[in-house]
Amino acid sequence: MKFYIVDAFTETLFGGNPAGVVILPDGADFPSDEVMVKTAAELRYSETAFIKRINEKEFNIRYFTPAAEVDLCGHATIGSFKALLYGGYIEDNHSYVNHTLAGDLNIDIKNGFVLMDMATPVKINEISDQAGLEELYSIMGLDYKEQKSKGVTLTPQMISTGLPDIMMPVATRADLEAIAPDFPALSALSEKYEVVGVHAFTLDSEEGTTCHVRNFAPLYDIDEEAATGTSNGALTYYGYLNGFVHDGDDCRFVQGEKMNRPSVILSHFDAKGDGSCFVQVGGSGAMLAEGDIKLD
Repeated sequence: MKFYIVDAFTETLFGGNPAGVVILPDGADFPSDEVMVKTAAELRYSETAFIKRINEKEFNIRYFTPAAEVDLCGHATIGSFKALLYGGYIEDNHSYVNHTLAGDLNIDIKNGFVLMDMATPVKINEISDQAGLEELYSIMGLDYKEQKSKGVTLTPQMISTGLPDIMMPVATRADLEAIAPDFPALSALSEKYEVVGVHAFTLDSEEGTTCHVRNFAPLYDIDEEAATGTSNGALTYYGYLNGFVHDGDDCRFVQGEKMNRPSVILSHFDAKGDGSCFVQVGGSGAMLAEGDIKLD
């Protein structure tokens, strides 16, 4: 089986978010779930994608953390299609279909840039009671009352464009950098709210950037991620619900700075006339390594 390591959401090696990509031989089925989890744990990346080619235009991709399978992963999708392009399995400036547990998603390759459809945006719930707000911010290493005094008026909400996360606003980039979660408590909180983790963001950003963000998912053995496509897709929809993203907007999210792996995640938002919404997330990728992986 062909194996690639791709730094996603960056054009610079050792930037962005690295993903493992395993491309199955034509006609081969997926290895067992146990083997795929063990492979992800052995590779030690936050996600490893396993790709089964259905035909020239359609692919079935499954995503594994070192702990479990997840329905969708944005940066591993970027990595997957960059690897498919690099390996000659697909062509530039064409469109493809990615069959995932989160649904069938369109993928557009434009001049080496991967744009992927997110699953239908959904607001699942929100944290608006005082006790819940204080618990969330305390677990993340911040004081909610202090954040409120600094001007935070937005409410944390659980949003999904394929994977559910808590969108958590903070006042400034300094506050974002100061986040230091209690990881066992955050894992328990994630179980309680049935989310993957917390996507913290601040609107304290330079011109041309929508938000600076950090993402934490210790429940899935990911203390922090350098780039998360699904979470920033969810943040795009959160922004629409809360007035800082509008129909037709292109958004730019900066992530991974605290990890010294700066990443840029782009998104596009469309509100349809029938009340539905459409989110695309995109990025580039840098190929770090390729080889063969012995899983058979």
